[in-house]
Amino acid sequence: MQQKKYKGVVVPAVTPLASPTANRLSLDAEAVERMFANFRQHQVMPFILGTTGEAASLPQSIKQDYLKVAARVKQAGDVLYAGISSNIMEESVLFAKQSFDAGVDVVVATLPNYYPLTPGEMKTYFERLADAVGGPLMIYNIPPTVHMSIPLEVVEALSHHPNIVGLKDSERSEERLQAALQLSANRADFVYFAGWAAQSAASLLKGGDGIIPSTGNVAPGLYSELYKAALGGNETKANALQKTSDVLGNIYQGGKTLGESLWALKVLMKKEGLCETHMMPPLYQLSSEEEQKVLTAWEAVVSTGATK
Repeated sequence: MQQKKYKGVVVPAVTPLASPTANRLSLDAEAVERMFANFRQHQVMPFILGTTGEAASLPQSIKQDYLKVAARVKQAGDVLYAGISSNIMEESVLFAKQSFDAGVDVVVATLPNYYPLTPGEMKTYFERLADAVGGPLMIYNIPPTVHMSIPLEVVEALSHHPNIVGLKDSERSEERLQAALQLSANRADFVYFAGWAAQSAASLLKGGDGIIPSTGNVAPGLYSELYKAALGGNETKANALQKTSDVLGNIYQGGKTLGESLWALKVLMKKEGLCETHMMPPLYQLSSEEEQKVLTAWEAVVSTGATK
């Protein structure tokens, strides 16, 4: 087995927002500190400014504030990931350089999401981005929001670029998962992280390097234990923890759009004393009735001890 530099559980952190002042939302820095302390307690690493972090909706001021706070609370041994996705390459490059200067270890980028791109254009885009950022870059494949899938042939070609260190893949295809695992197998210089939470255990048991579960915001210990079980070859325990993950995910994702599920996730995090439920437009808080439904379902699971 190859020893990989990047591995383990990486949590796509929400962006905690403080109560509006003069109708403007701002970063809740104290909530970031609580979240990161919770991550560290369970030996999982943070990924800020991704899909779960509402990055596509955040003004640059909040992104910069999040970067500064995350870098300030980072400790020795932490690996910090930051999203740099933008439809404007110059903005991605600038934020990547600022991220590295602040202490980020790996930057993560999707394709631009406006113009349909050919495989050749995708390859050229990431090559030029990787050349320009000057540090470790992870490719992020997420068709539900970008509306394009990066072919694995393109990923394979890009995997040999010295600055491209891995693939975070959120595409829901078991066939693609198997092929992607083969792509990163026996490669010390390229990793595969599963962004499809329902396949966390399966991907790790089959040789995946890491997982990126949004439910880790509220139950990081579950995924730390799942990772350890899979790494140790304990398939029974890993699959049992996967079932718990599925139950927890359904509490805030079931029957909801992606945006609604991010609000529901913050509802659970508020219940656990981590952050408030404010959302950045165009996403908004749902009704108190919907909030209570989420909390009731959560309490039913918490009472069994499944979140510990």
